[in-house]
Amino acid sequence: MDLREIIYNLAQSIPGFLMAIVVHEVAHGWVAEKFGDSTARLQGRLSLNPVVHYDPWGTVFFPLLGAFMGWAIIGWAKPVPVDSRNFKNFKKGLFWVSFAGPLSNIILGVVSAFLFAIVFHYIPKESMFYNNLLLILRYSIFINFILATFNLLPLPPLDGSKMVAAFLPPQAMRKYEEIGRFTPMIILGIFALSTMGIHVLGRLFLPVQVVANEILMFFLSVLA
Repeated sequence: MDLREIIYNLAQSIPGFLMAIVVHEVAHGWVAEKFGDSTARLQGRLSLNPVVHYDPWGTVFFPLLGAFMGWAIIGWAKPVPVDSRNFKNFKKGLFWVSFAGPLSNIILGVVSAFLFAIVFHYIPKESMFYNNLLLILRYSIFINFILATFNLLPLPPLDGSKMVAAFLPPQAMRKYEEIGRFTPMIILGIFALSTMGIHVLGRLFLPVQVVANEILMFFLSVLA
C-alpha cells in the first residue's frame, strides 16, 4: 500500500477502533462498580473521552504498525484500574468484570452490523457519506470482533485468563498467572511470524471474520 492508501484506511478505521477500545475499558470499570469497586469512577475513567484512556503503545504505535504492515488495526487503551479486593463476591466479580470488556466489543460489533444494514438499504447511494459510512461501519464490525476474540485468549493477563482464573483455587490461580511472563514473547512471536509470511493472526481470526460476515448478512437480509 502507498502512503495515501494507508492514511485513507486509518481514517476509515480510527472511529471504530477508538470506540472499541474505550467502551471495552469503560465496561470493565462499570461492571466493577456494580460488584463494589469504584476505583475507576474515582480516577475519572468511566468516561467515553478517548484522551483519558490513551496509551502511547496500544493507542498509537501498534495501530500505526498494523496499518503500515497491512495487518488489522488492533491495539488497546490504558487498562482501567480495578481493585478486586473490593468485590462483594470475588470469583463472580472477577469473571464478569473480565468478561465485560470482550462482551462490550461483541455487542458493538453486532450493533455496527445492524447500522451497516440500515445505511446499505435506507441511505441514498448518491449521498456523499454513503460509501464512507459503510467503510467505517465495516471496519467497526471486524475491529470489535477481533478485539473481543484476542482478549478472550486464555493468556495472562488477557481477559480470558482472568475468566479462567475465576474458577481456579487460589494456589492454582497464582501458578496460572505466572504464565503471563511469557505472554509478551508469545504475542511478539506471532507478529514476527506474520512478517515472515506465516500468517498466524490471519488463521486465528479467520473464523471470527466468518462469524462477523454471517451476522452482517443476517441483518442485510432481514432489513432488505
